[in-house]
Amino acid sequence: MRRKIPSHSALMAFEAAARHGSFARAADELSLTEGAISRQIGRLEAFLGVTLFERVGNRVRLLPNGERYAAQVRETLDRLERDSQYLMGQPSDGASLDIAILPTFATRWLIPRLRRFQERYPNITVHLAERMEPFVLADSGFDAAIHFEHPAWTGMRTHRLLHEVLVPVCHPVLIDGKDAATALDALPRLHRRQNPDAWQRYAEETGIALTNPAIGARYDLHAMLIEAALAGLGVALVPRLYVEAELSDGRLVAPWPEGASISKTFCLILPEPIRLSENPVQVFADWILHEAVV
Repeated sequence: MRRKIPSHSALMAFEAAARHGSFARAADELSLTEGAISRQIGRLEAFLGVTLFERVGNRVRLLPNGERYAAQVRETLDRLERDSQYLMGQPSDGASLDIAILPTFATRWLIPRLRRFQERYPNITVHLAERMEPFVLADSGFDAAIHFEHPAWTGMRTHRLLHEVLVPVCHPVLIDGKDAATALDALPRLHRRQNPDAWQRYAEETGIALTNPAIGARYDLHAMLIEAALAGLGVALVPRLYVEAELSDGRLVAPWPEGASISKTFCLILPEPIRLSENPVQVFADWILHEAVV
């Protein structure tokens, strides 16, 4: 079936005229005459059967239908431009993957390991995009997702990677010469906004008494909590796997027990079984599952 889509030149003329509020300025941008812009938009209106602009003398103004359509056309053209530039940037003899991922897991765990993947598979480019919430993976444009285990992924192929275990950490100067157990209650507590009851649950699990466990600054990301702890702003309850380097070199200390029950599991999510996936997906899946157990 032939698609009922306006010509590309008509859409370009309309988008430019809508953005500038002027046929003349649109003509200058596209290196056309004002008359050519007017004819393109006239053809577009005839094709749609809808008047898009109100013409008053030499001036034009978008009508409500035109405003809505302009926003939709701009989004479509922007996406087409991004997709075209993305494809132009692909090596002719290579492949690429688009992975949706939790941002702190990307920066603190995956990206530091990606060099090993690139050295082993130099012709596969891995693109990462932040996604904080589960989503429908099919037809999303992503080849895979790395996220927490969640019922929303039902129907997808879920492969467990790592178990997140939370531990309180702080700058060493904050507990220098102090008893760790009592110091924890005295220190400013830092919270992840999405887990407002984490400190309360930690206190109940470990038996460490905390006065008003909900008090303290809140941050959206674990990455922010870690930076706040490094800056000496307080004690943060974060996944140990994110701070192994800082604990190893002494920039952070963790003299308190882990909160084993306040944890989640990171997973690789695929739309189909690994062996039925395209080869680059198979390669990445095998590699990251190996990395997670090393």
